[in-house]
Amino acid sequence: MNSYIPVGAKIIDIVKHTDIEWTFRVECSTKDVLPGKFYEISIPKYGESPISVSGYGDNYIDFTIRSVGKVTNEIFNYKIGDKFFIRGPYGNGFDISIYENREIIVVAGGSGIAPVRGIVEYFYNNPQKFKSFKLIAGFRSPQDILFKDDLKRWDEKLDVIVTVDKGENDYKGNVGLVTKYIPNLEIKDVNNTSAIVVGPPMMMHFTVGEFLKRDLAENNIWVSYERKMCCGVGKCGHCKMDDTYICIDGPVFDYSYAKNLID
Repeated sequence: MNSYIPVGAKIIDIVKHTDIEWTFRVECSTKDVLPGKFYEISIPKYGESPISVSGYGDNYIDFTIRSVGKVTNEIFNYKIGDKFFIRGPYGNGFDISIYENREIIVVAGGSGIAPVRGIVEYFYNNPQKFKSFKLIAGFRSPQDILFKDDLKRWDEKLDVIVTVDKGENDYKGNVGLVTKYIPNLEIKDVNNTSAIVVGPPMMMHFTVGEFLKRDLAENNIWVSYERKMCCGVGKCGHCKMDDTYICIDGPVFDYSYAKNLID
């Protein structure tokens, strides 16, 4: 696939998580795909929108899309068998080999679980490749929880904490921000621990702060930045921070680099 030219991607499955967040599985090549990379999804007459890869397998890619704009609203009218256009993948993504044979902690806020879903799935299927694996997934409410079936399945082999900002009186699960759970996490060797943090900017800011309090090195903390990555190839400049193009140099950075990026 030429990463500069959009190609048609046939929808082969749709999972409706909430009223405004669905996962579209499309049939296409998965060459060079990694968790954290993104594609530009386009619909003629409507435009393009950058969407992270939320899963992939033999000849398919998942895109978890929130209906919040002109392009994404139109996609929600599409059905299985329809096609939209994609180009990519773009960005660096998460190099999974960096995290192998380490203690791994993934913290995801809201739709931030989509870019890290491939990481969790990989280690779920390869439990011999990590020392320990903890996932903290935070959502606004029980109704906003994404990938419920995956979270339940992952909990069979991994240490999974699902929490919500606020639950109704009959809600029996965890309540509280993701940062609530970091101080008490068991970390046996802080020098052999990697933390991956993806979510809204303020959530990432305070979550990284909690890991720094636990003495994790800045280069062992990984974040993913969301910017208006209009072109995906470093030409339009919309995603540029200082001299860094998020669409090319990122969107995944270790915190020792990311902390110096200023708008």
